[in-house]
Amino acid sequence: MKRNKTNGCFVVAVTVVFLLCSSLERLYAQDPLPPIARVLEPLNLPGQTKEMHSFGRLIVFHDSLPESFKHTADNVIEDSTRSMVPFFRKLNEMNGPVRVVHIGDSHVRGHVYPLVTRRCLESDFGAEAVYPDSITYRTGGLAHETGEPGLVYHIMGVNGATCVTFTTENKIKEIAALRPDLIILSFGTNEAHSRRYLAPVHEMQIDRLLSMLKKACPETVFLLTTPPGAYVGRRRSRVINPRTVTVSRIIREYARKHGMAVWDMYTVVGGKTDACKNWTRNHLLRADGIHFTPEGYRLQDNLLHQALIKAYNEYVATGLE
Repeated sequence: MKRNKTNGCFVVAVTVVFLLCSSLERLYAQDPLPPIARVLEPLNLPGQTKEMHSFGRLIVFHDSLPESFKHTADNVIEDSTRSMVPFFRKLNEMNGPVRVVHIGDSHVRGHVYPLVTRRCLESDFGAEAVYPDSITYRTGGLAHETGEPGLVYHIMGVNGATCVTFTTENKIKEIAALRPDLIILSFGTNEAHSRRYLAPVHEMQIDRLLSMLKKACPETVFLLTTPPGAYVGRRRSRVINPRTVTVSRIIREYARKHGMAVWDMYTVVGGKTDACKNWTRNHLLRADGIHFTPEGYRLQDNLLHQALIKAYNEYVATGLE
């Protein structure tokens, strides 16, 4: 494919996401999102064809970290065992629906954060697999499949959730029924919010959830993420949550120990010294010091999308294996 055509595809994809984001106006973290197309009509984004994926093309993107963010790290997924290769292979071959299930706490439940990632990946890999349902805070986040090949991205968030919230038989069955190729786990904010937090207990809780998921979904790939950072205490005496550092470390160490991929958003956006300061300095946090403005969630969205595409491009560039 010629370079100018690739750039044109990228511009079209960015325009679609920009129009979606522009229509959100002054949304709060969990406000309703507008529909982007008629219900029960497959979403066919221009510039993408199924044939494009059979040739291992690289996907063009731009980094989104603001220049004003201090002490940031490379926005990459750590995956020393290349555990995500089976998922990337399915994306490249696109012989049918490729399914992602994103589970987590209120950051996920608010839908702004994962929805933009979903739309970006639909643009990258094909949106014919899903109907463009109207997603609001009052609706569920599960995608409705058309049966066509393409990217399917399910959103399952629960307000106040920790990883323990999903360690029930019903939750595991609900996730397994979606037949995920990739499960993204985004927890940690609520674990860190507890003053009784104990790192060994947290690790055991992560292990219980992952053990249950692996048993129910033996062919599934997993991606763990660290929390974005938060404040604790009353507004006038609010301080940066000191437990987030430990929570993020436990998540990273668990992923490495068990050969899983991890996206360390906390370190990417500034870590212990500057993550929270970067959010507040750029007016991206809500008044509660925990949740984010739509712009803050869209930034997290773009960063997750870019980290996934970097990893996919590396897979393509290294001979598709």
